[in-house]
Amino acid sequence: MAAVDSFQFLYKEISRSCDSYFETLALVGALYTASKAVILLRDCCSLVRVHFLPRLIPSKKLTQRFGDWAVVYGASEPVAKAYAEELARHGVSIVFVTQDHTSVRDTAAVLSQSYGVETIVVLADFSLDQAASKPIKEAIRDRDIGFLVNCLEESLNSPQSLTEVPEQGLLDLVNKNVAVATLMTRLVLPGMVGRGRGAVVNISSGACCRPLPGRVTLTASTGYLDHFSRALHLEYYGKGIFVQSLIPFQIASSGRQQSFSREGWFVPRPEVFARHAVSTLGVSNRTTGYWPHTLQYGLMRCIPEWIWVLGSRVFVS
Repeated sequence: MAAVDSFQFLYKEISRSCDSYFETLALVGALYTASKAVILLRDCCSLVRVHFLPRLIPSKKLTQRFGDWAVVYGASEPVAKAYAEELARHGVSIVFVTQDHTSVRDTAAVLSQSYGVETIVVLADFSLDQAASKPIKEAIRDRDIGFLVNCLEESLNSPQSLTEVPEQGLLDLVNKNVAVATLMTRLVLPGMVGRGRGAVVNISSGACCRPLPGRVTLTASTGYLDHFSRALHLEYYGKGIFVQSLIPFQIASSGRQQSFSREGWFVPRPEVFARHAVSTLGVSNRTTGYWPHTLQYGLMRCIPEWIWVLGSRVFVS
């Protein structure tokens, strides 16, 4: 009985001495909860501002805001092709820059007939270094180039170890997705700066958000395009140039394997994605372009990196 009395007495003494700590911990918990609520409210407001308000509130025509012509590099990719079609639907004429004439010839003809815009296909062999820029300069000369769209090559999405990539293939991938995108920006920017308006859109992938084993070249290339876009935006925003890093997640028909390209709420068709993405022009300089993908991005940020990497390794294997 005495032992019980002693324990109760000791418990009361300890509780009395810890009262101040309980109040402090409760205050810390309240502040943490309030900060998370503020962050959630901010993200919700950003989601509405970027993805919903531009589609509800009419704005100036794209040609009036940025220019009459767009230069599209990588239009053989479904996403870039759909983006070019969406621009054409808004009355923007298209200059396709490609290394394979057959991959975009039909697309150019369809856009011209369907939307009444001009289309030009420029063949550029970037293996010739600076010589490839000559036909591009000729095509954009004396034209009101308001848009530049660079698109990452989708073959990077296929899981492959770095040591399995042939040396020449690796050099070609880096050249197409890093060097050429940078060169295209360098060619188009002077005219935009001179006119004081324009938009540069670099379409990469949400893979830039987290490192992915088995997709080293994809992660590295998307990371470069993402940081290149963000730095370029800071450098030229004051000169009237809007630079956007577009980082979508999975898009239907973009995967090489059929099981990966099924359409769904989180896996939109390229046309649906392009319609949403174009509406974010001039609104957000870094976005997924599609609001369900933005929800995915928010969820990804909440998952610890080691869990994400472990899941990626299981998926790849």
